[in-house]
Amino acid sequence: MFRRSKSETSSPADQSGVKPDGKGRPTPSRKEAEAAAKARAQVPRTRKDLARAQRAAKTESSQNVRAAMKAGDERYYMARDRGPVRRFVRDFVDSRFSFIELMIPLLILTMVLGYSGNSRLASIGNTILLGTILLVVLDMVMLRFRLRKELSRRFPDEDPKGTTYYALTRGLQMKFMRLPKPKVKIGQSLPEHYR
Repeated sequence: MFRRSKSETSSPADQSGVKPDGKGRPTPSRKEAEAAAKARAQVPRTRKDLARAQRAAKTESSQNVRAAMKAGDERYYMARDRGPVRRFVRDFVDSRFSFIELMIPLLILTMVLGYSGNSRLASIGNTILLGTILLVVLDMVMLRFRLRKELSRRFPDEDPKGTTYYALTRGLQMKFMRLPKPKVKIGQSLPEHYR
């Protein structure tokens, strides 16, 4: 009653020789399977993994750029640091002695005097701090005027827009913290042409 007849059991798939429940492709070799598993393992599956991978790639890229900047490769400089005018401004700032170099030792001295408990020493410390700040401001004003004079002499056809800010921000950094790294020493004479 519920049996199939022999004519119904043979289907067109059986006649073609391919099993109906087969996968339809050959089994991959061990080498191919391991390569596919390794590729799947490297693809981040969650948002956390994706963010971690992006952070690692960004860190590696910034380390490479920083190393190239330290080496002096101008191709990796930021747009604000490129060009002969900016190179001259960097060298001009780096070749002069700046009072900012004395800032950290004087700040430490001011702190020691301020926390000594003696009001006379604390007032001396405050005077030293105020004098240091005034010297730094005066130094930056002198830097601006000397730089403008040199830029107008060396680069008469260039627009000096932004060079003062660039020089002041570089001048207010300690020499060992400046990027791109200084290429001239204090007191060194600068070349006449920067093109």
